[in-house]
Amino acid sequence: MSAGTGGPDSGPENGPENSPSTATGWLVIAGLGPGDAALITPEVQAALDQATDVVGYFPYVARVAERPGLTLHGSDNRVEVDRALAALRLCAGGRRVVVVSSGDPGVFAMAAAVFEALETGPADWAGMDIRVLPGITAMLAAAARAGAPLGHDFCAINLSDNLKPWALIEKRLRLAVEGDFAMAFYNPRSRSRPEGFGRALEILRAAAGDDRPVIFARAVSRADENLRVVPLSQATAEMADMQTVVIVGASNTRLIDRPDGLPFVYTPRKVEA
Repeated sequence: MSAGTGGPDSGPENGPENSPSTATGWLVIAGLGPGDAALITPEVQAALDQATDVVGYFPYVARVAERPGLTLHGSDNRVEVDRALAALRLCAGGRRVVVVSSGDPGVFAMAAAVFEALETGPADWAGMDIRVLPGITAMLAAAARAGAPLGHDFCAINLSDNLKPWALIEKRLRLAVEGDFAMAFYNPRSRSRPEGFGRALEILRAAAGDDRPVIFARAVSRADENLRVVPLSQATAEMADMQTVVIVGASNTRLIDRPDGLPFVYTPRKVEA
């Protein structure tokens, strides 16, 4: 996918704030937010406007508007380190590169992959202008839609076992319940591993000992957004897919009923001893 092959000196005269001259390459790792273009930060948009190259997973790159002088480099979702290496090489060659992720690039996304590639790459790469620009991660967008379920201590767990063993996921689930955290789950259920989320729910029901609320937030901020809140005892694996963020309340998370049937969910800031 390409919108041109502009050289490193094409585009606006000034790069993102604190960047060197346009003759020098830079690399920005940016979050595009949960989906709605209005949730892309002005800082990220400025970097996109000044980039010569955008690198990322196909669907995320497709969210960036084509324009003369910009080359779009889309790739598969399972080549993160290769993608990061390609972006670093472009930057070393003087290009202005934005590596895009959905949500926030530092939350289960491309920022870690870029630094992994940087650590094993040529020593002089560490001196390049590399910055991470935050975005609104799906967990925070989902929490805002529901109310304030993350109003006290919480944790985020990626339920994919592609990069870590399932035994570690089970351990972290049990410890999160023991610590009485609210929990946000990324990548709960995919076609290739549909059984994992069901096992996670079984662990939560066994460990929690109460019927805390579970929020299923799918495609938040997009046209097909769907939000539902059910007790843990009624939560099923089929309620989630890879576009869903699941938030499980702590033991003191509360509901405020609303006329439309979808309650506000919040976790109080104060916890009694």
